[in-house]
Amino acid sequence: MPETKDQLEELNPQDQEKLKTLMEKDAKSFRTPTGLWHWVTALLGAFMVLFYFYAAGVKTVGTQYHLGIYVFITYVLVFLLYPAGSARVRVVLSGLLGLLLSGGLTAWLFSPDIASFHARLLAVGDALGETGLAGGLAALSGFWLTLLLALAVAVAVFFADRFLLAHWRQSPCLSDILFALAAGATVFYWISQFEALNYRAGAETELDGLVSVVGILLSMEVCRRVLGWSMTLIGVGMLAFGYFGPHLPDILAHRGFGIERMANALFLTTNGVFGVMANVLATYVILFIFFGAFLQKSGAGRFFIDLPLALAGKSTGGPAKVAVMASALFGSVSGSAIANTVSTGAFTIPLMKRAGFKSHVAGAIEPAASIGGMFLPPIMGAGGFLMAELTGLPYSYIMMISVGPALLYFFSVFCMIHFEAKKQGLKGVVDESLPPWRTVLKNDWYFAIPLVLMTVLMIMGRSPGFSAFWSTLSCIAISWVKKETRMGLPEIWEAILTGARNTLIIGATVGVIGVIVGIISLTGMGLKFSDIIINMAGSSLLLALLLITLASLVLGMGVPVTAAYLIVAVLAVPALGTFGVPAVCAHMIVYWLSQDSNITPPVCVAAYAGAAIAGADPWKTGWTSFKYAKLLYVMPLLFAFTPSILFQGKINEIRVPELENGAPFAMVSQIHVKQGAEYQPGEAIAVLQAGADTLTITAEKNAVVSLVGKMPGAMVEPGDVLVRGEITPTPLRIVMSFVSAILGTIAFSSLTMFYWIRRTSLIEWLILAPATLLLYWPTIITDIAGIVLVALVWLMQHRKNRQDALRTAAA
Repeated sequence: MPETKDQLEELNPQDQEKLKTLMEKDAKSFRTPTGLWHWVTALLGAFMVLFYFYAAGVKTVGTQYHLGIYVFITYVLVFLLYPAGSARVRVVLSGLLGLLLSGGLTAWLFSPDIASFHARLLAVGDALGETGLAGGLAALSGFWLTLLLALAVAVAVFFADRFLLAHWRQSPCLSDILFALAAGATVFYWISQFEALNYRAGAETELDGLVSVVGILLSMEVCRRVLGWSMTLIGVGMLAFGYFGPHLPDILAHRGFGIERMANALFLTTNGVFGVMANVLATYVILFIFFGAFLQKSGAGRFFIDLPLALAGKSTGGPAKVAVMASALFGSVSGSAIANTVSTGAFTIPLMKRAGFKSHVAGAIEPAASIGGMFLPPIMGAGGFLMAELTGLPYSYIMMISVGPALLYFFSVFCMIHFEAKKQGLKGVVDESLPPWRTVLKNDWYFAIPLVLMTVLMIMGRSPGFSAFWSTLSCIAISWVKKETRMGLPEIWEAILTGARNTLIIGATVGVIGVIVGIISLTGMGLKFSDIIINMAGSSLLLALLLITLASLVLGMGVPVTAAYLIVAVLAVPALGTFGVPAVCAHMIVYWLSQDSNITPPVCVAAYAGAAIAGADPWKTGWTSFKYAKLLYVMPLLFAFTPSILFQGKINEIRVPELENGAPFAMVSQIHVKQGAEYQPGEAIAVLQAGADTLTITAEKNAVVSLVGKMPGAMVEPGDVLVRGEITPTPLRIVMSFVSAILGTIAFSSLTMFYWIRRTSLIEWLILAPATLLLYWPTIITDIAGIVLVALVWLMQHRKNRQDALRTAAA
């Protein structure tokens, strides 16, 4: 929003430095080159924006161009705009660059052909494996000229970099330019050879192998430059896992894969670097990042603050409620909880402090509200698009089922703020000049047009990319309503550059995420991980959810939340499926839990950003933010146990029972249902033959068949799934799920904030605890029981209030 920069400049220098450090925690220092390199990077970014808008709104392009151009420009821009790091790192990178350049020259000038050079490299690897280090060094001595040339190149590059950095620190140095050229060449090779690579899949040439190895190395370096060592080391660890498979413990062991075999699978196919992550980013996410940049430039950011301020500013705890509403509006299009915290927090956090909220509370409420933007359509960060890709469902459907839970999350933070403000006696904004909300809406309603247009287009069945294209054009149109917000060519150019620059942080994950997901697929680790969860959890879905929560939290400490979602989804969703959780519910569970590292200590980067703006203790702010965001852990439980809140039915599995006379197995002689058919209670589903005995399996519930697990003639054991059905949620059950969730959220907020109409005593709290559980369970009987218990607490506290009033009057 236009005022954000000015508001942040009001912070003292120490807090500004803290905020800058936090914003760079997940994205290292960004260069701002001038002169020639400014125009090179600007034109590359502008080409990316215009190309993908063209592909989304005018004419589609081939897969190799759709994926390749995005990766090409991202890799080149990262090397040109992000510095290599310390002198020690530059020494290593100069050595790597020397090896790559000298190896290329050797293959080109001193070898008969690529195949012979490749064979010599393989001979070194074979010698190292068969005779150890001594044999490997002996074989490597045949490359003495290459190594000597590599050393000379490395020294020359290192000292050239020192000179250039000393004189032009904001411009790329020699190694950056050479790395950018190498990255561009490897991706260009993939684009140009795309069809040929598909034809020779499994029979790749020697040049294919060499290019893929270089491509993987450069992908790791791209990630390191932007996101640091943590995520890069995870990628390196996954490569080691793929290579050392036979030497791992039995539970993790696999056949193992050679370096070139892994590199070919990860770089040359569409299962690695150019896999699901690259496809989702190029198809959906970057277009919405561009849209966010244009929407911000159009002046809509001010409207996202003014409308909530007019609606809730004067109510109890008004500034904090403004933070929730503004975060919902801005977060639904920002795609980043940290960006949301900084943008809206620059205004709302000082406002909360002036209203009487303690610094650490003000700094905590904003990030707690900001992560809700990741759940709210139309954009939902990148996770919603990944979910659509992984589940095969339309994104419009993912949007539709996400609205209710997202609003519930904001409602929970809203309720907690209300109870906290009541407990502390805090009032709203006292400002007579504050306009009525009708006036704000009347004057600035048109700023909502891009969001409404985007939502309508996707509901009509248009693709997300097409919707983003026209919504972005509408941002330019609405900016011309008022003279002060009009977007001319300079403003459009600035929005284009901002959008391109904002894609680099998430784009840098493409390579490493491709490596991680590709290795999981190559080694079968996904099934192994599912088995580990199932074995550890036994038959307890609750314990399985706890294990997945811990895995998500630990992984989130080292990788961005979108990457954490994709990795955990690949690993954990199959395990949740074995517990009868519908696939879309399992994905939603993992997606919600992937956001926990933003507000859960010890990492909680978004909370630390809020603390920097508030001038509060980061650790204390982090735990307070966790307190206000606790529904983040409640909603996954609801998704698992009451899937109707996502318009999904419960899974009904019909299994083979224990057989008579202790028979170990039986044969399926008949199956009476087929996929898509509906069965009723008491209806015959299957007939089993166990020796001389015939057993008819009947249904106990009404459901629709989603999977026929066994066909006639199959041998089965007790516990095997014969038929899996889905109990279709009725409209009444869906309504009851939301009614129960709303009532439960009110009770849960009161329970966790220790306040109802006054501070709760221990006995009152112990009554509210079971009331909360009863209200969350979606049946009329449990809701009535929960309401009775909550009403009992209200009566107890009302009586105490009357007694206090009488004592005060008597005094």
